[in-house]
Amino acid sequence: MKKYVAEFIGTMTLVILGCGTAMTVGCGYEGSTGYILTAFAFGLTIIAMAYSIGNISGCHINPAVSLGVLMTGGMDSKDFVGYIISQTLGAFTGSLVLAAIFGLGGIEDKTGGFGSNGLAGVNGNALAGLLVEIVLTYIFVTAILGVTSKKASHGSFAGVVIGFTLVVIHILGIGLTGTSVNPARSIGPAIVAAFYGNTAPIASLWVFIVGPLAGAALAAVVYKALEK
Repeated sequence: MKKYVAEFIGTMTLVILGCGTAMTVGCGYEGSTGYILTAFAFGLTIIAMAYSIGNISGCHINPAVSLGVLMTGGMDSKDFVGYIISQTLGAFTGSLVLAAIFGLGGIEDKTGGFGSNGLAGVNGNALAGLLVEIVLTYIFVTAILGVTSKKASHGSFAGVVIGFTLVVIHILGIGLTGTSVNPARSIGPAIVAAFYGNTAPIASLWVFIVGPLAGAALAAVVYKALEK
């Protein structure tokens, strides 16, 4: 149970700091620092959580990462289900916290949807968005599997490597899909946005569930084949 609580807290923190930064500064990349600030907010939060709860749960805080770990033999199916539930609830709770903060403070949400993901950057093309999420998640999960492997020699720097990998992934992906690579991170904001009348993120939510899970599965299969 402690592992599940840790995953809940970690994912909630990721949404509060990552999506919260996007909501505060916006994600425009032309003449704006919001784009880079948001990328670093997600990446640095991963680093912080890796050294906070990594020794408790492994700090997956992402169903796609948990799928990759499951497929490479790093966890059992019972924990996999528990992790996914905890991560999704954590993301939802994080979005509710942001709704309370921005609502009580009368603060403008510069994303218009609690930092939810969308397809505007790929001109609404779901297949293009799906491909973006598959590729980015494949890169992210491959990095995680490699740096956390028993054969890896990165030691205590694993969290830093993972965090900065997420930063660079966001630098490319924010302008395309908002960068999910994490179904829980997409589900929470999309549901809360719908509560507040913005149902657009719900319509494309399947892309940000299927894409990351497919990318993670591909990463696990390829990594296992290469590691043999």
